[in-house]
Amino acid sequence: MFKIYKIYLVLIMCCVSIHINAQQAPNYTQYMYNTMAINPAYAGSSEGLNVVGIYRSQWAGFDGAPETYNLSVETPLTDRVGIGVNVTKDVNGPAERFNFDGNFSYNIQLDRDLNLAFGIKGGAQLLNVDFSKGEFVNQGDPLLTNNIDNRLLTTLGAGAFLYKYNWYVGVSVPDFFSDEYYDNVEEAVVADELQTYLTAGYVFGISDNIRFKPAALVNYVNGSPLRYNLSANFLFHDKLTVGASYQVDAAVSALAGFQISDNLFLGYSFDYNTTDFTNYNDGTHEVILKFSLFKKKGMSFSPRFF
Repeated sequence: MFKIYKIYLVLIMCCVSIHINAQQAPNYTQYMYNTMAINPAYAGSSEGLNVVGIYRSQWAGFDGAPETYNLSVETPLTDRVGIGVNVTKDVNGPAERFNFDGNFSYNIQLDRDLNLAFGIKGGAQLLNVDFSKGEFVNQGDPLLTNNIDNRLLTTLGAGAFLYKYNWYVGVSVPDFFSDEYYDNVEEAVVADELQTYLTAGYVFGISDNIRFKPAALVNYVNGSPLRYNLSANFLFHDKLTVGASYQVDAAVSALAGFQISDNLFLGYSFDYNTTDFTNYNDGTHEVILKFSLFKKKGMSFSPRFF
C-alpha cells in the first residue's frame, strides 16, 4: 500500500515546489545521452543507429515514488533525413502512463561542419490511474472512486538543433497539447502546461586523451519558475566518463560511464536531493545503456561527445 499521502509529507512536498518535478514529463539526469527524448530534431544527427535504454528510480525508498522506463531508437535515413521512435513507461504512485512517439528530422548543412536540423514528433499516450492502490488524505472525495482506464491522448511536438562536431544548441517543445498526468500533491488528474526546453553544450579538447564537456538544460513550464540543470563531464581515453550536475533548488548528481566496447556504453547517475525532502528518500538512481551501430569509419565513439 502506498503511504505517500500523509498530510505532513504533502506539506513538505509543496514547500519544495514538487510540482516542478511532477511526472508531467520524465526528468532525466543523463539527458545528454538521449537528447531525442526531448528534441525530435536530434534524430539522425549522430550519423549512426543508436538504441538507448534508461531506467530511473526517483526518490528510492519512498513508497509509490516515480519510476521511468525509456527506450529510444534513432538513425539517419539519408544525409538530410533522420528518424526515430521513443517509448516511455512512467509509474507514479497509483498512476501509469505509456507514451509512444515517432520522430522525423530534416538536416540543412549551413557550412562544412555546421548543421541545422528541424524535427517534428507525433504519437499517443495511454493514462491509467487505479485509486485503490493508495491511501489518501481525502478518502471521501468522489474523484478518488473513478479509476482511469487506458485514456488515450495524442502528442505533437517540434524542435530545432544547431550543431558542429564540438558544440550544439537546441530548442524544443515536446508536446503542444495539454496532456493529462497524475499530480501526487493534488491527488488528482490535472492538465499539463506547455513546456519548452533549451539545451546547449560545448566540448573542449584538454589533451589527446581528455575531453571536457559542460552542458546545460533549461526547462520552462508556463506558470512555474525556470528549471536549470547544469552539468560537467570529463572523458578519459575515449573510455571513462565522470562528471557532476546540479539542478537548481532540487538536486546535485554524480555521473559515471564506461565505453564497454566500440558499440556499447553503460552510464549511471545518482541524485541527492538538496531540499528538506531528502529526509524522506534515499536519492535517485538512473542507469543508461546505449548501443550504437553503423558509425562512419573512425566514428566508433562519437567525437562530438554528445
